[in-house]
Amino acid sequence: MSPSASGLEKFRRPHRAALWLAPFLAILSALPASAGEETLVLDPARSSLAFVLGGTAHDVEGTLALEAGTITFDRATGAAGGEITIDAAKTATGSEGRDEKMHAEVLLSAKFPRIVFRPQKLEGQLAPSGKSRIGLRGKVGLVGVEHELLLPAEVEIAGDEVVATSTFKIPFVAWGLHDPSVFVLRVDKEVVVTLRIEGKLAAGR
Repeated sequence: MSPSASGLEKFRRPHRAALWLAPFLAILSALPASAGEETLVLDPARSSLAFVLGGTAHDVEGTLALEAGTITFDRATGAAGGEITIDAAKTATGSEGRDEKMHAEVLLSAKFPRIVFRPQKLEGQLAPSGKSRIGLRGKVGLVGVEHELLLPAEVEIAGDEVVATSTFKIPFVAWGLHDPSVFVLRVDKEVVVTLRIEGKLAAGR
């Protein structure tokens, strides 16, 4: 083979390789991309927060006001972020005198008007549709101090609509908040919170 023919063959080889690779590249480009980061935007108008504090005479029931919420997460890695904000000043139990005492002595809402939960980790498998049981681990800022908190949740996804419910305990006395118990009337050292959120799901950028 002449030097010129050899050089021509060397030129043709990569060209032939590119022709063989083309169909495979076309197939790969048609495959769906990884979901990556997704964002759940909460709808405060369709969401609710309620709590129950057990006591010797009777349980105290109340509500908290969800102000806004955005949760970002990656199903593959479990990484999570965003924040859920609660308007502490709107926490109510239906008794004006009791609420004044709660805001002044326990929640200190005049000084700390927001309760903020910042997700850090998604635990468990979140199905792309239907029902799932997962955990959302993060930190909650309460009366100026952050504490670790795990929200066990039941989640249902239908298209881009998401409904999730979670019931968990806040050990508020152990966390340094004022114990509202008096000599005769005692209350539990933990408050049971039930969160129900609705929102829309969007793929990450």
